[in-house]
Amino acid sequence: MPSESIDSDENSRAAHRAPANVGRTMIGEDIALTLKIVVAGGFGAGKSTLIGSVSEIRPLHSEEELSESDTESGPDRGDTGGVERKTSTTVAMDFGRITVHSGLSLHLFGTPGQDRFRFLWDELCEGALAAVVLADTRRLEDCFAAVDHFERRRIPFVVAVNRFPGAPDHTEHDVAQALDLDRGTPVVLCDARDRASGKDVLIRTVEYAGRMHTARLLAAVG
Repeated sequence: MPSESIDSDENSRAAHRAPANVGRTMIGEDIALTLKIVVAGGFGAGKSTLIGSVSEIRPLHSEEELSESDTESGPDRGDTGGVERKTSTTVAMDFGRITVHSGLSLHLFGTPGQDRFRFLWDELCEGALAAVVLADTRRLEDCFAAVDHFERRRIPFVVAVNRFPGAPDHTEHDVAQALDLDRGTPVVLCDARDRASGKDVLIRTVEYAGRMHTARLLAAVG
């Protein structure tokens, strides 16, 4: 295994175990913030692509070749419309890291998209500040599980619509209605292949999570 992959693996395990460093010292000195963001969504929605496009380290991918049972119609996968040329699938997680600006870095954990690996989601979401749910408008129903997962656990999330060529051109409002999102949940358009677009999604996610956590804190003490 290349040394870069080993480093990425060690980084991902350390980031998953360690709590985020948040805030400033009592005398006002800046300290480094390291925040955990989960990237979820359906099979083939672009989770690995987004993490790979924004990561400043060589991303860790845990992928296996697709088998016939993965691509056949059935309760586990269903219709593979729009991902016919996909040859591999994430079986544990993806991991990447991006420095948004001096003093703020994000550790990105991508969930596996297939139903049979959903038992990993709770562990991957442990300690997460927020999440990104990647959506493909050709298969919006694939987002339902992730949306439900984060809503039930009160993890703030942003829905990022990955604009695939030839996909239906729905507005952010249309997507919010189709997914029956709670009022105020952001929906943004993106291209998971483009670093600037992916970075913008992550910044929007951190900003939204900050507002949500602040509102909850004020409600708790008020």
